[in-house]
Amino acid sequence: MPVGKHTVQAETAQGGPLKRELGERHIRLMALGACIGVGLFLGSAKAIQMAGPAIMLSYIIGGLAILVIMRALGEMAVHNPVAGSFSRYAQDYLGPLAGFLTGWNYWFLWLVTCVAEITAVAVYMGVWFPDTPRWIWALAALVSMGTVNLIAVKAFGEFEFWFALIKIVTIIAMVVGGIGVIAFGFGNNGVALGISNLWSHGGFMPNGVQGILMSLQMVMFAYLGVEMIGLTAGEAKNPQKTIPRAIGSVFWRILLFYVGALFVILSIYPWSEIGTQGSPFVMTFERLGIKTAAGIINFVVVTAALSSCNGGIFSTGRMLYSLAQNGQAPRSFAQTADNGVPRRALLLSIFALLIGVLLNYLVPEKVFVWVTAIATFGAIWTWAMILLAQIKFRRSLSKTEVSQLKFRMWLWPISSYLALAFLLFVVGLMAYFEETRIALYVGPAFLVGLTVLFYVFKLAPKEQVVGAVRTAV
Repeated sequence: MPVGKHTVQAETAQGGPLKRELGERHIRLMALGACIGVGLFLGSAKAIQMAGPAIMLSYIIGGLAILVIMRALGEMAVHNPVAGSFSRYAQDYLGPLAGFLTGWNYWFLWLVTCVAEITAVAVYMGVWFPDTPRWIWALAALVSMGTVNLIAVKAFGEFEFWFALIKIVTIIAMVVGGIGVIAFGFGNNGVALGISNLWSHGGFMPNGVQGILMSLQMVMFAYLGVEMIGLTAGEAKNPQKTIPRAIGSVFWRILLFYVGALFVILSIYPWSEIGTQGSPFVMTFERLGIKTAAGIINFVVVTAALSSCNGGIFSTGRMLYSLAQNGQAPRSFAQTADNGVPRRALLLSIFALLIGVLLNYLVPEKVFVWVTAIATFGAIWTWAMILLAQIKFRRSLSKTEVSQLKFRMWLWPISSYLALAFLLFVVGLMAYFEETRIALYVGPAFLVGLTVLFYVFKLAPKEQVVGAVRTAV
């Protein structure tokens, strides 16, 4: 019924007025785009220094845990595809406080991750434009990706599809070219290099088991973002079909890209040399005789960071929208514009990210180190809530209802408990190593602050918000 310029549209909060315009190709590439960020292209060197060639085991171990987590999320998302995804599931199966903490934690997680990504854009644009202040590039990245998100969800999906494709093509080209060096001697005067570098410099595990353990925090940070598939459920054209396919394919592709790329790099170069001469990707392309390798990789890294920032803004906007629907954020953030985009929620997230631009102005050298550890803690909380919610969800079903699930967790409940134990183990490692300990100060303090707000302002959701208001903002 028209009310002035506003239109009140009675809808369930489950789907809200979001538009289902994301196809299967968008969703698959979104998850890949969120996971394959600057960590692989430039951050992998530090992880290699910790574990040597055994870093591949770290990625496999972490990847198996992520596979279980994504299977758990997929089971709930296919059964009940809602905006807000795991925040809503935490609320429904673990209680209002769990939903509130999970939603706001994920919002904060992507804020700090986006700060890392716009920082990366600023750093690598500086390679081409060294005289331009870093904060200008950080601001330009934020404004451009924010604008894409505000246009329409389909525009976001298209940008993310092509951004992710650039990264994937680059990795495949590097892997194929690297295999040429290893097997056929490309760039090595026709002499096949072989893979002896994997064990010739102190062994496959030169720093022992401790090296693998030290690298796990960085490895898990690299996987941050794959859970974004769940957030697309409210805007996927056919969630019962697209989400299972995306979950099934994305894990194996990510594992292939990370482990495959690292296998090639570590076979071509002694692990101890990696990181001393810039990006391992640049070194590999230069080995193939590509003189402009540094420029190419710089372009790819910039698009990788923009892609992750693009996905992060999407995630923060949808999570805030879902929290508002549940009465755990101001109701105005549950409104959408005529194009189906939760514009007010997105604008608040973009405004908050201006803090990242300010940090790039004030402490440009420390920003990246701080935020990666904090974001990892936030990701572990999110993944743990997914597993706990799925355990409660499955226990709430009868045998008949379980048999009717279209997408089921493997080896339940053993797989869920093993993945939870692994996440607790990673948190213990973060507490043990001084570099990552800051996350265990900031992360829990943030959750405690949220808990206080929850009880002071009595933010437990009332009756499900039905009558979501749709208005042009």
